[in-house]
Amino acid sequence: MTLDAFIAIGIVAGVVVVLAANLVAVEAAMLAGLVLMILAGIVEPGAGLQGFAHPAPLSIAALFVVAAGLRVTGATVAAAPYLLGHPNSLTAAHLRLMGPVAVLSAFLNNTPVVAMYLPLVREWAERIRVSPSRLLIPLSFSSILGGQLTVIGSASNLIVMGLYIEYLNDARLPLPGQGLRFWGPAVLGLPAALAGIAYLTALSRRLIPDRVPLPKDRFVGEEYTVEMSVPEGSPLAGTTIASSGVGRRDGLHLYRIVRGGHMIHHPDPETPLRVGDRLGFAGSAEAVVNLQNALGLAPSGRSAPGAVTDPGNRELVEAVISARSPLTGHTVREATTFGPLFNAAVVALRRSGVALLERVGDIRLRAGDTLLLEAPRGFARAYRSSSHFYLVSVPPGFERPRHDRLRRAAAVFGLVIAGLTTGVLEPVVVCLGGALLMVFTGCLSARRALGEVSWPVIVTIATAIGMGIGLERTGAAGMIAGGMLDAGHGLGLGNQGMLFAIILLATIFAQFIHKNAVAALMFPVAAATANELGVHVEPFAFGLIFACGLSFLSPVSYQTNLMVYGPGGYKFLDFPRVGAPLTLALATLATILCPLVFPFRPIP
Repeated sequence: MTLDAFIAIGIVAGVVVVLAANLVAVEAAMLAGLVLMILAGIVEPGAGLQGFAHPAPLSIAALFVVAAGLRVTGATVAAAPYLLGHPNSLTAAHLRLMGPVAVLSAFLNNTPVVAMYLPLVREWAERIRVSPSRLLIPLSFSSILGGQLTVIGSASNLIVMGLYIEYLNDARLPLPGQGLRFWGPAVLGLPAALAGIAYLTALSRRLIPDRVPLPKDRFVGEEYTVEMSVPEGSPLAGTTIASSGVGRRDGLHLYRIVRGGHMIHHPDPETPLRVGDRLGFAGSAEAVVNLQNALGLAPSGRSAPGAVTDPGNRELVEAVISARSPLTGHTVREATTFGPLFNAAVVALRRSGVALLERVGDIRLRAGDTLLLEAPRGFARAYRSSSHFYLVSVPPGFERPRHDRLRRAAAVFGLVIAGLTTGVLEPVVVCLGGALLMVFTGCLSARRALGEVSWPVIVTIATAIGMGIGLERTGAAGMIAGGMLDAGHGLGLGNQGMLFAIILLATIFAQFIHKNAVAALMFPVAAATANELGVHVEPFAFGLIFACGLSFLSPVSYQTNLMVYGPGGYKFLDFPRVGAPLTLALATLATILCPLVFPFRPIP
């Protein structure tokens, strides 16, 4: 082994130690490792920095913008009930999440799948009162498992399959049929996906700590009275309370519907909703804020004279009425001057920490009542020192979705999915085009788009690619592979033992080198091993396809792991704690199953 190879391995090992000890941020440790490789002459600056122009980080940066457009317009909230449902346990949440993600990842690049699900899962976790860290590693791992179900599920699958076909052509051996070429990875991938999902469902509660605590309501034990209406054109019109999900929101209780001149107290879940219905809720401040994001509902006071109607010019404001306020002594309905005076709509009301189970319009306002107002932007700043209110503030974390642009965002996302599925254009072009369309269609501003990109993730992926190039060019990876295989021969491992060694070796390399490079690097090693054993290369080729996808041992081993690393609040060792047993179990499973389907037959 050359000196450069030793230095490259030492730098990578040092970076892993620093990351495992959580001494510095991931992106800082990775960037330092790449700079050391360049300074040591292991890799030239132009080659080491190729990762910053590589399609993978550019695609992921663009997908962050696409995901932001979906979130800002409320598309993620609207899609959540259909994609994620309303599970009543963590086990049900895992199954509802991982199964569809694995299936989607079999036919789509798993990076956009995770990008689509990431904001959904974070909001979903808060709604079902589960720490996001319990769900985000399963999200990433299930997308990786799904990528092993078809040949198009991962680029490394295509690389190995292409090299395999080329090898067979050169050796003048029969080629596999089209069905096996496309679905062949599923022979090992499907049992592995089922086993992996079962493992994560059963053990992630014990293996993954609550790294991100659930946000606490600032008004624990205090409730608001809320009245929302079903406006014209609402998608909720004609649905039942149960199917719409309005009666299953945590922290809220639907206690009444006002329909025309009639009241429906404690409505049955099968009660249909109609345009003009006024829904009375009692709930916590946090739940009320979340209710404002619901697609198909609007504050009943929005129709008050003078109330602001532009969705891009509204904010939610909390205001405590003072004794000198002109609002005191009037009911909400009687306060007809409320709209012209403040251009705001009453969303919810709280008195002495409790909800008043009356029609909001009939409640007579008193000094000390706390109102949630849907007001023009700048309201809090303009009235903060007003004698009309004791206190005016904006609830943290609230952002009014641009529901009027939801269909635009959904259409852009549909175009991105269609482009990635058909393969008409390069994936990076499709992703960048989708990001630009989100800006050009007004779903979010250019400044907001740049701010939505997780630059630490992009830097980490780009530097990981550069360090992988260093390992490859020094010959370190090839030398390690040869040494391990020689050791296997020395131990007298048979066909199945050598297959396990190939799978394990490729898996280890895939943690530090881009798995596409691992596929290209390891196929000649696998073919040479098969030739030396005197057997057909088929089981080794399909075993290698499977092994390149076992990226579970570190957050830097694959881009989807990096995408969930920050939002999940994880530490470096959380990934090997969950991923090491899974990797070993799946490698063993593949070693057992592969020869049953692809026997070690002699070379013709």
